[in-house]
Amino acid sequence: MTDLSVLTPDRLELGEGSRWVGDRVVLVDIPAGRLFSTPVEGPGALTEVARLSEPLAAVAPVEDGRWLAAAGTGFAMIAPEGVRRVAEPVPVTGKAWRMNDAVADPAGRFWAGSMACDQSPKAGALYRLDPDGRVHTVLRDLTIANGPAFTADGRTMFLSDTPLGHVDRFDVEPASGELSGRRPFLRFDPAEGAPDGLTMDADGFLWVALFGGGAVHRYRPDGVLDRRVAVPAKQPTSVCVAGSTLVVTSGRGGLADPGADDGAVFVGRADVQGRPALPVRWTGPETS
Repeated sequence: MTDLSVLTPDRLELGEGSRWVGDRVVLVDIPAGRLFSTPVEGPGALTEVARLSEPLAAVAPVEDGRWLAAAGTGFAMIAPEGVRRVAEPVPVTGKAWRMNDAVADPAGRFWAGSMACDQSPKAGALYRLDPDGRVHTVLRDLTIANGPAFTADGRTMFLSDTPLGHVDRFDVEPASGELSGRRPFLRFDPAEGAPDGLTMDADGFLWVALFGGGAVHRYRPDGVLDRRVAVPAKQPTSVCVAGSTLVVTSGRGGLADPGADDGAVFVGRADVQGRPALPVRWTGPETS
């Protein structure tokens, strides 16, 4: 059984996007536009890496030490000298919207979901940003696209649509990034919570953060539940296995009466090995 403890006294409005990068874990507080890091070995204080003037949904490392971000309504490069916009997706809704969870695949492409700010049904999309800077709208009619996660060979992608309680599985053509073969992988009853962030460990098992469910689950490749880990917060948002450390973010936004640990970052022993976040292979423009 895995017991989680609170990492620091910090409480985030909407912690998200935890990723294992080198000797640290990075994560964001979306509405605050803040990027944080903390050491993998003996995690401690959250250190602010960058602060944006717009919502910061998720980042992936770039091979030269920068960060590619899904931020606001587009993509930005975060570097020591500042933040630069690099690409703008085509909106799929006339409502106010923003980018959401994002991750790089084994080919160095950056996949990012989107959502309407009022969470309107079918107002979200999944975008693919190729290394050369071209943006493709690969899925429409999503509500809140969350947690893209890829198998180690890059041939399978998992994607959650949080309000629907769905996690779907897709075939990926490695060379082009084209998706096909969409089929259900997991379906959650609302009483269990809603699938938010996803990650895959070194064994090829899928971890799911259950927003509103106070738990993270680990699933076998055939979709059978392998493990349930209780989280002492109502709204777990992302899950990461860094080395053998389980890291879970949460949010306190939207709660009428947040508890003491809502919005905290949690750590515990995973008893399995994680997979480091993959880098973006960026060859595109530096400004849009």
